[in-house]
Amino acid sequence: MGLFDFLKKGEQKPVEQPKTGAAKDSTGGFFNQGAAGQPAAGATAGMDTYTVKSGDSLSKIAKNFYGDAQQWKKIHEANKDQISNPDLIQPGWVLKIPKA
Repeated sequence: MGLFDFLKKGEQKPVEQPKTGAAKDSTGGFFNQGAAGQPAAGATAGMDTYTVKSGDSLSKIAKNFYGDAQQWKKIHEANKDQISNPDLIQPGWVLKIPKA
């Protein structure tokens, strides 16, 4: 028994990972998930959601979802309520991503 075992209190249970069919991005994160790795609220049958990370752009997100950076306009159209300038998106924003 080590020092840390002595300090542990209570029963430890493994953390259950969310079971989603979301696609992984290049950083190992999941698309279609909001903050804290949970599925983002507001996802509908015809839409996925994506939480913007530092360094993201609409064209980069479109490339990941659609395989074509030129499809950024679809994402912009679906999020006109929060994106006034498509060149200025902010980390933490949860964007609606129309399904291809």
